[in-house]
Amino acid sequence: MSEFLNTPIEFLKGVGPQRAELLRKEIGVFTYSDLLEYFPFRYVDRSYFNKVADLPYLDSFAQVRGVLTKVEESGSPRNKRLVAKFQDTSGTIDLVWYQGIKWIKPTLKLNIPYVIYGKAKIYGSSFQIAHPEIQELDKADPMKGLKAVYRSTEKLSSKGLHSKGIEKLTSTLVQQINGHIPEIFPRQLISDLRLPERESAVKQVHYPMTEDLAKKASFRLKFEELFFLQLELLLRRQISLQKNKGFVFDEVGGPFLEFYEKHLPFELTNAQKRVIKEIRQDCKNGFHMNRLVQGDVGSGKTMVAFLCMLIAIGNGFQAAMMAPTEILAQQHFESISELCKNLPVRVEKLSGSTKKSSRKHLHEALENGEIHILIGTHALIEDTVQFKNLGLVVIDEQHRFGVAQRSRLWQKNERPPHILVMTATPIPRTLAMTVYGDLDVSVIDELPPGRKPITTQHRFEASRLAVFEFMRKEIALGRQIYVVFPLIAESETLDYHNLMAGFESISRAFPLPQYQVSIVHGQLKPEVKDYEMQRFVKGETQIMVATTVIEVGVNVPNASVMVIESAERFGLSQLHQLRGRVGRGAEKSYCILMTGQKLSKESKTRLETMVRTQDGFEIAEVDLELRGPGDLMGTQQSGILDLKIADLTKDGQIVALAREKAREILAKDSNLSLPEHAQIRQRVVKILNEKPNWGRIS
Repeated sequence: MSEFLNTPIEFLKGVGPQRAELLRKEIGVFTYSDLLEYFPFRYVDRSYFNKVADLPYLDSFAQVRGVLTKVEESGSPRNKRLVAKFQDTSGTIDLVWYQGIKWIKPTLKLNIPYVIYGKAKIYGSSFQIAHPEIQELDKADPMKGLKAVYRSTEKLSSKGLHSKGIEKLTSTLVQQINGHIPEIFPRQLISDLRLPERESAVKQVHYPMTEDLAKKASFRLKFEELFFLQLELLLRRQISLQKNKGFVFDEVGGPFLEFYEKHLPFELTNAQKRVIKEIRQDCKNGFHMNRLVQGDVGSGKTMVAFLCMLIAIGNGFQAAMMAPTEILAQQHFESISELCKNLPVRVEKLSGSTKKSSRKHLHEALENGEIHILIGTHALIEDTVQFKNLGLVVIDEQHRFGVAQRSRLWQKNERPPHILVMTATPIPRTLAMTVYGDLDVSVIDELPPGRKPITTQHRFEASRLAVFEFMRKEIALGRQIYVVFPLIAESETLDYHNLMAGFESISRAFPLPQYQVSIVHGQLKPEVKDYEMQRFVKGETQIMVATTVIEVGVNVPNASVMVIESAERFGLSQLHQLRGRVGRGAEKSYCILMTGQKLSKESKTRLETMVRTQDGFEIAEVDLELRGPGDLMGTQQSGILDLKIADLTKDGQIVALAREKAREILAKDSNLSLPEHAQIRQRVVKILNEKPNWGRIS
């Protein structure tokens, strides 16, 4: 990067030490380069003038020419406001200021032409524009097609660095950059994609001559940002494969063949078979496997993981499976122990509740190789847990583990075990290519035969009695029911009271001895929670009132109804996960989403999506649009989604193109040593040196 672009921002005309400190703290602008990469988030057309008479019918910002006919202060000293009458040939509107009155009032002059810009809103019986942009016509900026709008903060605005203030600084800087922004892409790539030159794109994105040029500049800069993100991920994967040799699983092995031929409880789907082949290929090529398996709720991921663990055992290695909760770990332990009952395979469980006396024997058996499969929670990553020969680690619901926790699994061997990551939370393709770009991704996109679609309905509180009556009919048919309440944090008193009030209401509607009701939540002791869960699993209770602790892992084929209370308080992904707890048996299943009458626009979209579709990937795409990539993936993804101009909710095609071009360049020049790739190499080296490599076990 040139010295000019590295110049500290305080040296730019109009900034100085105080503003520089604010720019650093508020929006991360330290240098000239940072300001140039602080891109506008939208544009407004300032070449067109509206009439005052048009304003009541516009639901957008508008620009008007006219004069001020009256300026006066009104209101009490505590609630003072400045009101100016603004008039053009079509009518009059009030301009109102609630802050900065003592500075604004002296600048306003009567009966001279002004240009105002703002959004008219109704207040009482009149239309007003609050805090408009206002300039004398002869001093106004030259009228141009598009004007950039920048995000600001309250602290920046207080120092004059609102959108217009930031635009003024950017204008000063853009006028100085001639020749200081080097091209980074080879000529061939620029020609193939018809990209504008880099310096031209930077100028046009801040000060576009036309809408078409703004789009071309934006495309170029989005592509560049996503190209380097994809290149980084591909290079990390390439480096990882070169550095980390994997254990070789030469053969399928006896345990796998015996189970597959004699004890497989159902025919595998073609999707399951395909994914097992992909994993098998990874584990026999001598490279370290780092594979993500995506599959909707009930698609059979656990069976795939189990068969892969049998392959590891058949090649003389141990396997481990890490789950995010004790309930899910117990569920996996029970189901895998059942699958192993006719095999010479020892399965054990380790969690926070494992007694000290049991741990000692377990650690010894693990170190001498007597235990073949260890299933557990975070307890697996404790330093005291040592394996004889760990060859495969399966991580379930990986998004619930922090990357630092996951990386500790690498330290269990001198050579890292193969990693198989599973998630029942479908990830939109755009995100999978970005967040998990350095993993190989397998998708189980087929449900086992016989699974019936779940009927999903949205009901308001007014339908409560009808819902209770439906529940009674299902229980009379021998079915069981989940009733789930939101518990956003286990310590939230309000949520806890809602849960207990709900339990009491259901207990009154379904009284003893005709009905039995369980309750499960995070504040119960583990042994009490397990007892209540087991009562429901055995069919001793007909209704389980619970929090989201049953979101993953609980498998009760006889449960046919899922009632989700205050469904508007759940995210789409969570609603989809909860719905997946039913529909596991042969009977018709239902999911009922209960809400109050008042719903936000987003809540309505979430509920309508749940009623319309059961496709987890479609649901994930809607979730991405509603919540954005950062919220969807959580903060543990080491800043990978801190994008400056690209938007993963809208730029999926650019992500795919960027990945394709990054692959092409690496295929031609894996070390980026060709002269035309010198600038790319320089940028990539800087990126790789600045970021920790959490991607090794994402």
